[in-house]
Amino acid sequence: MDDAAPDGLDRRSRRELEEGIQRDFTRKMSYGDYLRLDTLLSAQQPLSEPPQHDELLFIIQHQTSELWLKLLIHELRSARSLLGDDQLAPALKRLARVKHIQHTLTDQWSVLATLTPSEYAEIRPFLAASSGFQSAQYREVEFLLGNKNADMVAVFAHDDGARSALDTLLHEPSLYDEFLAYLARRGYAVPPSLLDRDWTQPYRLDEGLVDVFAGVYARPDEHWGVYETCEELVDLEDNFQQWRFRHLQVVQRTIGQKTGTGGSTGVDFLRRALDLTFFPELYEVRTRIGG
Repeated sequence: MDDAAPDGLDRRSRRELEEGIQRDFTRKMSYGDYLRLDTLLSAQQPLSEPPQHDELLFIIQHQTSELWLKLLIHELRSARSLLGDDQLAPALKRLARVKHIQHTLTDQWSVLATLTPSEYAEIRPFLAASSGFQSAQYREVEFLLGNKNADMVAVFAHDDGARSALDTLLHEPSLYDEFLAYLARRGYAVPPSLLDRDWTQPYRLDEGLVDVFAGVYARPDEHWGVYETCEELVDLEDNFQQWRFRHLQVVQRTIGQKTGTGGSTGVDFLRRALDLTFFPELYEVRTRIGG
């Protein structure tokens, strides 16, 4: 068979459009319409003057992170609600997706890491006081996971929507709180003080709960759903810590020990976050296993 077209071109070098493929979108919704790409792709507005090539990278890195954080919040809220309704299996499905989103967020740092200190120095003056520290969605994720800090709400006094969302989450049970309530309803001896506490306060280690988890880990075959959920939560926290550490590394290689644009101490401030934990008993119980 001769594969050459009449015009001398090899047909294998191009793909003909099929008859059924839509071409006219004057009255039909297109891909761009559905995704509102006109809005999305016009949201990158560099401020550097004269224009700096690398500012677009910086903007897109942070905008895409915010989109993934939006989905992360959506999934965490759903998982929390499902646990509240005793629907463990679909809650675990949500957490599985959360972990994939976390991996994507962490991997993104490798793109920003291509920005050298000299290149970032050309952009930094145009950021003014803006900083990732001011990401309301990041704080929503932390609140949903239990790292509550009422002082953070005041940072968003200028943004009624963000302030209201954080204040609401501050006064609601976290994902972990809902998991503990689920355990109590299933007959596990969760200390009562953990089931009726001030949700605005950061979660603190409870030795009585460590005892409960020690029993689960001693006989995982008898507590498989709970055992699996514990390990999913550990995965989630492990991923979060990897994100934090990768963030610290990228900041350190880009600005060294400089103060952050938002006024923090920069690397030292980020390093202290590595000591924070969402689910302390799930780490403490490991000391007991096999001991």
